[in-house]
Amino acid sequence: MAKYLLLKHYRGAPAPANDVPMDKWTPEEVSAHVQYMRDFAARLEETGEFIDGQALAPEGTWVRYDGEGRPPVTDGPFAETKDLIAGWMVIDVDSYERAVELAGELSAAPGAGGKPIHEWLEVRPFLAAPPTVPECPHR
Repeated sequence: MAKYLLLKHYRGAPAPANDVPMDKWTPEEVSAHVQYMRDFAARLEETGEFIDGQALAPEGTWVRYDGEGRPPVTDGPFAETKDLIAGWMVIDVDSYERAVELAGELSAAPGAGGKPIHEWLEVRPFLAAPPTVPECPHR
């Protein structure tokens, strides 16, 4: 089994087929979308493939260490994750092909008008082991 992150983007990926922003949906459309996500997760819980999933709030802050005795630096001159990442799901599946299959199903969550969004999802494998550094031949 291998763990994969299914990453949902607000933007930064190609536009989905049903490209109406969620803040323009009716309350019923939002509810249908959330229920689809819950049903999808419940189905994967039954097969043992679901690990976790969360939708993210639009608020967020970038933080960086700025040196001993100095306050952390917040925000900066870059695209903010809160503008890019909508949520994520972690799955544990037998193969990359299964991860792609599930991402395709998740992409069909309903959006405006009850029609599937066909949003693009990023499928990222978890790092199974730390990368190894080759030994320097000059030691």
